[in-house]
Amino acid sequence: MDLNFNINEDYNKLLLSGLNSKLIKVKLGGGQKKIDKLHSQGKLSARERIDYLLDKDSPSIEIAALAANDMYQEHGGCPSAGVVVKIGYVSNKQCIVVANDATVKAGAWFPMTGKKNLRAQEIAIENNLPIIYLVDSAGVYLPLQDEIFPDKEHFGRIFRNNAIMSSMGITQIAAVMGSCVAGGAYLPIMSDEALIVDKTGSIFLAGSYLVKAAIGETIDNETLGGATTHCSISGVTDYKAKDDKDALTIIRNMMDKIGDFTKAGFNRSEPVKPALDPQEIYGILPKSRAEQYDMHQIIKRLVDNSEIQEYKQDYGQSIITAYARIDGWSVGIVANQRKVVKNAKGEMQFGGVIYSDSADKATRFIANCNQKKIPLVFIQDVTGFMVGSKSEHGGIIKDGAKMVNAVSNSVVPKFTVIVGNSYGAGNYAMCGKAYDPRLIFAWPSAELAVMGGSQAAKVLTQIEASSLKAKGEELSKEEEQELHDKIKARYDNQVSPYYAASRIWTDAIIDPLDTRKWISMGIEAADHAPIEKKFNLGIIQV
Repeated sequence: MDLNFNINEDYNKLLLSGLNSKLIKVKLGGGQKKIDKLHSQGKLSARERIDYLLDKDSPSIEIAALAANDMYQEHGGCPSAGVVVKIGYVSNKQCIVVANDATVKAGAWFPMTGKKNLRAQEIAIENNLPIIYLVDSAGVYLPLQDEIFPDKEHFGRIFRNNAIMSSMGITQIAAVMGSCVAGGAYLPIMSDEALIVDKTGSIFLAGSYLVKAAIGETIDNETLGGATTHCSISGVTDYKAKDDKDALTIIRNMMDKIGDFTKAGFNRSEPVKPALDPQEIYGILPKSRAEQYDMHQIIKRLVDNSEIQEYKQDYGQSIITAYARIDGWSVGIVANQRKVVKNAKGEMQFGGVIYSDSADKATRFIANCNQKKIPLVFIQDVTGFMVGSKSEHGGIIKDGAKMVNAVSNSVVPKFTVIVGNSYGAGNYAMCGKAYDPRLIFAWPSAELAVMGGSQAAKVLTQIEASSLKAKGEELSKEEEQELHDKIKARYDNQVSPYYAASRIWTDAIIDPLDTRKWISMGIEAADHAPIEKKFNLGIIQV
């Protein structure tokens, strides 16, 4: 291997180490002391509950582990948005599990908690995937109630989704393992079946103090809404568990009895590992986001036996379109080529830029995959569409619109991997979050923004300088550089993959070597939902 490979490898492994450090911290939730306090109450932590519930030694993926990262610092922070979400297997059945983290503000709902819960429900709805709620929450975090309570994408949407999933026949099981108060009390009761843990679980619209204040009644919380009350008197819950492990065992037994699902029928053969070493991805992916490299070399380390069948290989080369298999699943790959190529006319095309011919090729390929019922995998390292008079006169907007149209109307499941740049309209055309990928995740090397930090700083500095000049003022060279550096620093923070993950613009930041697992489990989840719509591009300008 050459020196450049070693430099890249060291840099990317350092990024991965930084990711792992953040995840270790996040997994402590509100801290070890809070976890110890739960244990003293006879309770497991949210992550311990999920680990006990999921099948041993089975694969799982965590959704939005870095949600709310570096947010709400004035409120003491909210690690992982105070809720843990995983896709895994319970009694050999794939499902999604949502567990409130009582070590973070007693499991209270922050704005990002609501967004993360809605994302979990969205995944369940899109994939007809069973969902299990492990409830332990003090309800809405009151200091931020205006950002979580009233809007369409806020707290109340959770219960609306409960009802929608019930009508769709999606299995919902809820275990009340701690507090379940006020509006949150509706979630377990709108599920198909509800359990409650004796002595630690409670459900009520208003606690004992509020009851005393509202109607003058004196009553303790256990009598008001404990396990015995709801299993023997109100009939609100269906099962009483003696402790956390007993509740989780009951759920495992329930999942074991569920019938099989109607499959979408995506093609899968026996999985084969890549022939080329996936570890080499760290050395191939450049340290600099501006540096060129051959995306084929990344793809071949992700797909089975490192084999691809490339579609229109010599046309529109700034996008690679290819059929392959990932962990046995048949996929159609749409990836940005990051090296400079020559088109048929001998013209040079920059890597990572979408040209008219590549947009046209991608549109046709997406249509083919929809025709053949092949899931799509988008691999993003894109700076945007080509600009300039030649491209504009050639109809780049029209060709880009065709590609966006195809991505928008695609009916097969889509999965998006951001390995490098994800800028501007390139993010949209390559199936960014706004285009409903079933899962969207990033590598530590990813950057998401309208444009890169350096470009944005140059543009904004020029605008500021021009504005001052129009007023008869002028920036000195030193002032201009200072302004540029200040803008770039702010923008660099915002293009970070952690900024995106914190706001759930992506579902996760992952080790590149976990990419195959994420795509495989994603397609397996999608196989629960037969395709009912037909692919239709609608009106496009030819």
